[in-house]
Amino acid sequence: MSTYVQETRRTLVLAGPIIIGQVSQMLMGVTDSIMIGRVGKVPLAASAFTNSVFGLFFMIGIGLLIPVSIMVSQAHGGGDEEQAGEWLKHGVMHALAVSVGGIGLLLLLSTQLHHFNQPEAVMAEVNPYFLLIVFSLLPTMVFQVLRQYAESLERPLLPMVLMLLGVMLNILLNWILIYGNWGAPALGLAGAGWATLISRTAGMVVIALWLRGSPHFRSAWPRQWRTGYAWPRFKRFLALGVPIAFALMFEGGAFGAAAVLMGWIGTTPLAAHQIALSCAAFTFMFPLGLSMAVAIRVGRAVGRRQWDVLRPISYGAQALSAAFMGTCALIFLFGGTRLAAGFVSEPEVIALAAQLLVIAAVFQLADGAQVVAAAGLRGLTDVKVPTAITAVAYWGLALPAAYGLGFHTAAGPQGVWMGLAAGLVFAAVFLMVRFARLTRPDRLAARG
Repeated sequence: MSTYVQETRRTLVLAGPIIIGQVSQMLMGVTDSIMIGRVGKVPLAASAFTNSVFGLFFMIGIGLLIPVSIMVSQAHGGGDEEQAGEWLKHGVMHALAVSVGGIGLLLLLSTQLHHFNQPEAVMAEVNPYFLLIVFSLLPTMVFQVLRQYAESLERPLLPMVLMLLGVMLNILLNWILIYGNWGAPALGLAGAGWATLISRTAGMVVIALWLRGSPHFRSAWPRQWRTGYAWPRFKRFLALGVPIAFALMFEGGAFGAAAVLMGWIGTTPLAAHQIALSCAAFTFMFPLGLSMAVAIRVGRAVGRRQWDVLRPISYGAQALSAAFMGTCALIFLFGGTRLAAGFVSEPEVIALAAQLLVIAAVFQLADGAQVVAAAGLRGLTDVKVPTAITAVAYWGLALPAAYGLGFHTAAGPQGVWMGLAAGLVFAAVFLMVRFARLTRPDRLAARG
């Protein structure tokens, strides 16, 4: 038991700044929703649609970049700082390639948005907000790589501070550009897009300058950046990242598709979906931050061949996640109406969002459990089977159930969320079972 307590404390020490950083990232989306919601429900619905489409590409990009933290953690755990720097160098180039490809695909998609059959009033508001969010993909992806590198080398505090400052900058720019303060034109939804692009770019520049000048990273900083790239390293990123990207795509795509389904039902359900999803995504930042710490710590333990701490690391994080998400579930259950009223003033949107938050209260525990279990498996570099599990959970179960309950029963919008909840529970159970199997003492003994 003492081992579990010690490892849980160590995970929480690493996870604390990561969680705060994740919460700050989420706050950027929440504050955008609140400030856009003051303009009206149509701009709010347009931002919901844009962020659902962008979110799918963002999740794929994150999946392709997660191997950077895994490889840096394992190199650092094994005491090879030079290799950690090489993985960073290749990771930055990998991020640039992923960003350019994602931007190109999103620009092509921007010409086909009418095929999503969203309300005409919503589609009329989408551009130029959509295009501005698209171009913010590059600074976001590069920042993610630099942040993962810092966290893997046990320096998570400054990335946390930078993300908090990014939220503050985003709020200020929203206030100026959405509403037309300080003599600026009132750009409405487009102003939120400019605010996001500027704040994300500033974050990328500042973290790069800090890493380059900090003595802590000197031994693990690449000796030169222009040459020395090796294709086998990129192949390693792809071997791990492609399955992870598919896993995140299946999950993110299910929630993105749910937004499309809500748009088919109407503008009010789409706006309510955005409010409820913003609240659920905000609380999700705690287990997500825990999961990032778990992946780093498991990867570091693998590099050191410390097999006996793998279960204490993961199971301790599961206990923390369950305690936090259970508390959030009670808040959603009894305070959903007040939460929704903080976003919009339209009574019909508030009422529906509160009903969706009741369902969100149910799947909070499963959502936390599945993300922590998946991170533990990534730390073990086990990615293929978890990808298959998520494919079945979200596209084999969640989406068909969401469509069936949403359009062929009286549940309507609530039915869409019930389907999502079913997929989360399935993923949580099977990912936890997978981690338990791979960390059995007899299997670990065979690894030496």
